[in-house]
Formats: sequence, structure tokens, C-alpha cells
Amino acid sequence: MAKMTRDELVQEIIQTVYDCAPELEGVELSEETVINTDTNIDSMGMTLIICRLEANLDINIPHKEWDTLLTLGDVVNAFYSRME
Repeated sequence: MAKMTRDELVQEIIQTVYDCAPELEGVELSEETVINTDTNIDSMGMTLIICRLEANLDINIPHKEWDTLLTLGDVVNAFYSRME
């Protein structure tokens, strides 16, 4: 996959959140969105989102880092830093 711009990656991640949590459709999400408190996405929902992103983007985020992904911006940074 060709490297996306950061803005393209943000949009990809937000769309994936909407796909995995359709009840959030229409809720404005940004890099500052705190995933568990602002969206009520639980750990299983977060696992689904990360796994879907890993598959779609062909990038692996080590499981030990998952607990550090608190905001959408954290997720963006984790994936963007691993893009070639």
C-alpha cells in the first residue's frame, strides 16, 4: 500500500471506527477524541477496530502498545509511524 498522508490516515481510521461502531455514525470524531470515554467503545470494540485497521493497512501494532492508544490521535500516530 502506498503511504497515505496523515490526513488520509485520520479519515481511514475514523471511517473504520464508524464501520465497527455504527451507533457513532454522525458523532464528530477527531484526533483528540478519547476512545473509551468520548465514544463508550469498550476493550472488545477497540480490539475489533485495531484488528480491522491492521488488516486493512497491512501494519501490525504490538499488543503491548494497545493500552497506550487512548485517543484517536494515538491510534493515528501508531499506524502512521509504521508506514513506509
